[in-house]
Amino acid sequence: MDITGIREQFPILSRKIGKYPLIYLDNTATSQTPSRVVDSIVGMYENTKANVHRGVHTLSQEATDLQESTRRRVRDYLNAESEQEIIFTRGTTEAINLVASSFGQRFRVGDEVVLTVMEHHANIVPWQLLQARTGIVIKVADINPDGSLNMDSFKSQFTGRTVFASFCHVSNVLGTINPVREMIEFAHSKGVPVLVDGAQASPHLPIDVRALDADFYTFSSHKMYGPSGIGILYGKKALLELMPPYQGGGEMIGHVSFSGTTFAELPFKFEAGTPDFVDIAAFSKALDFIEEIGIESIENHELELLSYTTDRLLEIPGMRIFGTAPHKSAVISFLVGDIHPYDIGMLLDKLGVAVRTGHHCAQPLMERLGIPGTVRASFAVYNTREEAAAFIDALKRVVAMF
Repeated sequence: MDITGIREQFPILSRKIGKYPLIYLDNTATSQTPSRVVDSIVGMYENTKANVHRGVHTLSQEATDLQESTRRRVRDYLNAESEQEIIFTRGTTEAINLVASSFGQRFRVGDEVVLTVMEHHANIVPWQLLQARTGIVIKVADINPDGSLNMDSFKSQFTGRTVFASFCHVSNVLGTINPVREMIEFAHSKGVPVLVDGAQASPHLPIDVRALDADFYTFSSHKMYGPSGIGILYGKKALLELMPPYQGGGEMIGHVSFSGTTFAELPFKFEAGTPDFVDIAAFSKALDFIEEIGIESIENHELELLSYTTDRLLEIPGMRIFGTAPHKSAVISFLVGDIHPYDIGMLLDKLGVAVRTGHHCAQPLMERLGIPGTVRASFAVYNTREEAAAFIDALKRVVAMF
């Protein structure tokens, strides 16, 4: 892998923080963006900005073609059956809210939804809002000491009242890669449909929604080297057709009158209003970037960094790593002795190292672990072993201050 050539596509990586070169290890929160994506955004604003669909003029048709081309690209990236199954949203959060609000309209008092304790708030709060409206019951599967999912706990949450299950493909804190195919298969054996939060999986792992047999799958562009404010909801066509619209407005209608309204066909039924067509078009350039390198090559590179960094971190006295499952992504959450994670994060920043600190939008998991938060370092394809070594050296300097 030509890491030098890859890094040259990201101008921000040549920035300095004070006198130190930037070492960006906050990729789980958001990845950086290659020049081709930025150039696409600028180029569209300068040459092809017009509202999509309905317009007969050239600019509108060009913008529409660019947006729908991205939809087809995402279909192929996920191995979905049809572009009608690809819904553009503002992010993973909105995609999960869409399913909870729309598919969730069929749920009744006492119906049960199964989650896991490692979920991001985006896959907890929408179900709690639905709980407040409808009286559903939320069941929570536990984890093992190494941060892997406790499958016995997961299976035990299912009863005759279970109507839905929603869980992450990869934990944003622990890095745990869940056995989603096995989880989906078990849920389906009980007649229960499933949503998979793929926000932390899609930049790092090959995704095949048909092989997984996922009913719904969600992810965000900004974690995949793409623009912010763009998300994807994949849903099986048969399920999406049964669901009422999430929002009302322009674009998602068939015909409107004061006596009644009919709705557009999929996927437009769920895309009310003017979409972010500029960033949607630019997202295809991020997919180009990923596919040129190869998602398997990206995964292997990041796992090599994970192994090296984990081994080096364990050299530090008082080091505690949270999430040591045998199958995990390149995410390391840790604490050192009784040093507060914010202190570590702020001092690392002074040395040019960008990490994330806090509860990482996973407060129930932090409560389960018995800690208020962690320091989290997470890798992307443009990170190097030299950066990992510099991070370790910087962390040792910070620890020595205490």
